[in-house]
Amino acid sequence: MRLGSGAFAACCVAIEVVGVAIFIRGFFPAPVRSSARPEHGVETPAPEPVAGVKYMPYTTYLVEKGASHSFVAEAKPPTVTMPRIKALMTGSIPGFVDVIRNLNSPVLLEDNVIRQAKAAGKRMIFYGDETWLKLFPKHFVEYDGTTSFFVSDYIEVDNNVTRHLDKVLKRGDWDVLILHYLGLDHIGHISGPNSPLIGHKLSEMDSILMKIHTSLLSKERETLLPSLLVLCGDHGMSETGSHGASSTEEVSTPLILISSAFERKPGDIRHPKHVQQTDLAATLAIGLGLPIPKDSVGSLLFPVIEGKPMREQLRFLHLNTLQLSKLLQENVPSYEKDPGFEQFKMAERLHGNWVKLHLEENHSDVLLGLGTKVLRQYLGALKTLSLSLSTQVAHYDIYSMAVGTVVVLEVLTLFLLSTPHVLCRKDELDVPLLSPVSSLLFYLLFLVLSAIHVLVCTSSESSCYLCSLPWLAAGGVMVLVAALLCAILSALIRMVVDGTLLKKSASHPSSGWSEVDLLLLLGTVGHVLSLGASSFVEEEHQTWYFLVNTLCLALSQETCRSYFLRDDCEPQHRFHVEQECVDILAYTRKDSTSYSTPEPDRKGKGVSLSETKGSSKWWAVLASPWLVLICCRLLRSLNQTGVQGAHRPDFSHWLTSSDHKAQLSGLAALSLVVIFMLVQKGCSLVSKAALALGLLGVFCYRAATGIVLFPWQPDNKSISKGIIEARFVYVFVLGILFTGTKGLLKAQVIATDFKTRTIGLWEIHSGLVLLAALLLRPHNLPVLAFSLLIQTIMTEFIWKHLRHDAAKITVMHYWFGQAFFYFQGNSNNIATIDISAGFVGLDTYMEIPATFLTVFGTYVGPVLWASHLVHFLSSETNNGSALSRACFCYALIGSVPVAAYIILVTSLRYHLFIWSVFSPKLLYEGMHLLITAALCAVFTATNQTRHTRA
Repeated sequence: MRLGSGAFAACCVAIEVVGVAIFIRGFFPAPVRSSARPEHGVETPAPEPVAGVKYMPYTTYLVEKGASHSFVAEAKPPTVTMPRIKALMTGSIPGFVDVIRNLNSPVLLEDNVIRQAKAAGKRMIFYGDETWLKLFPKHFVEYDGTTSFFVSDYIEVDNNVTRHLDKVLKRGDWDVLILHYLGLDHIGHISGPNSPLIGHKLSEMDSILMKIHTSLLSKERETLLPSLLVLCGDHGMSETGSHGASSTEEVSTPLILISSAFERKPGDIRHPKHVQQTDLAATLAIGLGLPIPKDSVGSLLFPVIEGKPMREQLRFLHLNTLQLSKLLQENVPSYEKDPGFEQFKMAERLHGNWVKLHLEENHSDVLLGLGTKVLRQYLGALKTLSLSLSTQVAHYDIYSMAVGTVVVLEVLTLFLLSTPHVLCRKDELDVPLLSPVSSLLFYLLFLVLSAIHVLVCTSSESSCYLCSLPWLAAGGVMVLVAALLCAILSALIRMVVDGTLLKKSASHPSSGWSEVDLLLLLGTVGHVLSLGASSFVEEEHQTWYFLVNTLCLALSQETCRSYFLRDDCEPQHRFHVEQECVDILAYTRKDSTSYSTPEPDRKGKGVSLSETKGSSKWWAVLASPWLVLICCRLLRSLNQTGVQGAHRPDFSHWLTSSDHKAQLSGLAALSLVVIFMLVQKGCSLVSKAALALGLLGVFCYRAATGIVLFPWQPDNKSISKGIIEARFVYVFVLGILFTGTKGLLKAQVIATDFKTRTIGLWEIHSGLVLLAALLLRPHNLPVLAFSLLIQTIMTEFIWKHLRHDAAKITVMHYWFGQAFFYFQGNSNNIATIDISAGFVGLDTYMEIPATFLTVFGTYVGPVLWASHLVHFLSSETNNGSALSRACFCYALIGSVPVAAYIILVTSLRYHLFIWSVFSPKLLYEGMHLLITAALCAVFTATNQTRHTRA
């Protein structure tokens, strides 16, 4: 079966996406679970052992002098809402894959405090984040949910909760009231933790807390029963206002328990203790008289029960340690040797002796001393058991991981086996697929793989994702693995046969590699190898900054050598090597046409380097690599990212402070003007007008939201969500994209209309630029402007004059796309994802548009550089071979890091930083591969229009 190299690459990447998805599903496993299923009734508790800045002044007062206990609760990554709610209510540590499931939370099936409370007949009311309603449907007698992902709203989202308070607090027909306010979180996403809006929101929360506490105190005077008020956060906030990772600011959350049952002596100063967020579930269950959730790994917060009689203290601690010891027995085969289990058994024996003395009404010092000893023993056992279970967080699905890895490695092997043919300018590849599939070997492999699948699924004690699939789907995976393996074997056989032809070329002199060639190869390989170190993963931006800067120096050296030493000999030498490769493979000169031999009749193409020597353009070519280097250095100062330097001051922090709104406005306006000047030159007249109005709409949108100001606009002007302004821009984005697509279709019909095709591709690129300008925050608009400026410089003064081939140009585009991903302020930290981009112009939460906008806003750099690559290669050559090779090279350099990384994370799955460093990077790699597959599909579709015309 013959396929174009671009189509072959697109198919391979699509298959690789399937393999990576299977691997990720196996790598992000289910946490430790109790084998006992939740019952619908309240279970009988275990028997007692027998012989055997003051924005919140009211809250501050309660913490410092009131009847309360305050803690700093540590949340485990990922620090996003849904996993943190699960941790608070179940006491378990959610899996990292819940980052993805956070977008559409499923029903929580694990044992939890809410389920236990409903089974006990407690009436619960909820107002706030609708995530709770998805996790706990039909659990609340009254509820009103608010959309958690609509981050541009921080006023109505809280007012919709507070408006119920007066009515509910006057009633006495409820036992539990849960309020989840989102405004503070949304302000952080919009403008960061230093926004002046933070103080106002904290004051609002303080007044609400005072209203609730005052109401509860008045009820206590009537009922003479103490109430409990819990104030907590599900996650913290990074210095940029986001969350999701493991920095101290993101994992540290307040936890305050307020109750008149807590005794507070005058002058008693308490410093907040550091506890785990999972400890709240056990504490709430004990306080409400409910069973502790079976999967909880948390410990009872002892200060809460410290004022109780000794017998009650020991009773509560025994219930908690017993639950943890059962969970340990079900998940750790050698549980009897665990220090925590040994401590528990010792404490239980001492507890039995204490109960015996207590029942004998022995009130001597011996009883007090023994009780204190039992108390310390239980607390030690709790700490050790909780730590053991927390480190035993999950069981990996090794079978799914292995199958996913095999698929990815098979695809990568096919890529590597096809690389020599593509580099030798083969426009089409003879893919050995149909004949192997019809061979006996394929059916034997399929039977063997099916037998292995049945064996694993029938003998595995733990749950396996592939085993849970329908037999048809699992069989499809086995067919895929067998077919790929047969294709690899067939390709290897053909390579051995064809290798006899290559021996004839031994007498030909081998071509030397230029410095740029070596840099692109060694840099790509070096980046892949660097992913094995946690520090290099955390600071990956430094790798790309170094590679791009080194590339600029290498290009400077190449321009100087080409102009001063060898003039035009480099392109001629490259053509000789290309022709030699074609001769070896018995291909015609017509099939080997590439970008490195531009057409002489095209304006501005094919000009000799020596012809421009001494002119202003000559000097511009020599200076262009240094100009690009200066631009990259300026961009590094805009956004500090990574782990080591994220806390350092940068230009973006200075711009986004409320004192420099005028400077931010001026810079944003200047950036939009530069963007228009750089983009409009390749557009039609209609698209130029749409682009100008769209960029003006971008500034109007940011002015409406209060981030930037018009010169005549007062600083205290009321702000809005900017819905109308954003949708105004969307109209022009769609219009420009439609115009560009129409041009491509027209070029497909009219075979000689090359100009229409080029303009159409550029207008599609322009539409994406306009969309990027709308989604990027104002302080990141210079990143977009510099990106377009560097594209222009590289196109006009480097690629055209040095006549690099399609493979080199593709790798350079890939490198710059990756560098601009980090210039934008992104990192391998989930907290740097700007989810506010997903809600620009939306007045309600719509999952598909919000997801698309968030992904596009995050990967603006790689997408825009890829779209520029399509336009550049299409405009410089009038044949499809260059674009096909570009698609192949782009897919290859995107696939190699993924294949290497899944092997690395498999070998490092017990590493100390597996969840905080390597796991987020795995999600980024998976998403980047998916985007690469989409871009390759665009490459292939664009190239098909060219073949159709031809």
